[in-house]
Amino acid sequence: MPNEIESLNFEFLAAYEARLVRFGALAERYFPDDPNTCLIKLRQFGEELARQVAARNGLLPQADEPQSDLLRRLKFERAVPADLLDLFHQLRIAGNRAAHDHHGDHREALTTLKIARQLAIWFHRTFGQDIAFKPGPFRPPARPETAPVDLIEELERLRAERTALLDSAAKAREEAQEASLARESAEERAKRMADERSVWEQLAQEAEERKNEAVAGLSALQAAAAQATAEQQRTLREKSDRAALAIDLDEAATRSLIDEQLRARGWDVDTQIMRYSKGARPVKGRAMAIAEWPTQSGPSDYALFVGLECLGTVEAKRARKNVSAAIDQAERYARTITLREGEAAPCGG
Repeated sequence: MPNEIESLNFEFLAAYEARLVRFGALAERYFPDDPNTCLIKLRQFGEELARQVAARNGLLPQADEPQSDLLRRLKFERAVPADLLDLFHQLRIAGNRAAHDHHGDHREALTTLKIARQLAIWFHRTFGQDIAFKPGPFRPPARPETAPVDLIEELERLRAERTALLDSAAKAREEAQEASLARESAEERAKRMADERSVWEQLAQEAEERKNEAVAGLSALQAAAAQATAEQQRTLREKSDRAALAIDLDEAATRSLIDEQLRARGWDVDTQIMRYSKGARPVKGRAMAIAEWPTQSGPSDYALFVGLECLGTVEAKRARKNVSAAIDQAERYARTITLREGEAAPCGG
């Protein structure tokens, strides 16, 4: 049996279900060389986490229920706050694209890792004993050998953000680990990576083979939850809602999440490419979400255009609220402005 691998960001879930830590750790390990598989592992993480949530609420009559159906029932029963369901769906959609269309790049994989960690933190605060649990900053995975500049900058930003919050002892340990890796020869690095990948693959296989054990554990949780009193159920929902308010996705991840939700509603969007600063402009016959659109009060994160008409704006920032609600509000209430040639609409201005 291979040794367990530690997760950079999900180790605190070990007390609940080992498969959660494994899926998280595998996603982290696959990230540099295989972002597609990273996304598939994160989809599996999201599926297992949703089953855990359902069983602990007494809402898992069968463990093999499709994820979309399970999430729909969790929404109907109000077992998961709406903004958390958005995050669960993001893991499902990104993982499905990776599995069926072989679609997935490092940028999407990094965003999805951040989202998975926020779901993990919410879960621990809801079902654990510490509603004020402080996990520390997100620890970025290893950098790919070749990557676009914006991804490298994002990984370095995350690394610097984390390092700034470490105490001196922890900082020294991580610096020593990085220095040791930097001293490796190409041959030593290749051997280490091959050995590690062999372990990951064995662990991935074991995670699949342990499904029966996981189902038995879920059944026990379901049975225990069925005995909960109405007061206990109410307390659990209150903890869930409080924990959801503390969700803290950074602006980069929030933008990716908004991209996906706009795309699902039929908008043409890519916050990295379709920016005003890169020449993106509204076009007749297209529904476009253009990033960084100039307004009287500064650039708007997104301006929504149908043809040459501006329907409104959506702000990204750090997500501590329901992103879907912000899009709904922009679509419902924003002003309609017809543009003339070369004119910038005062969308949100």
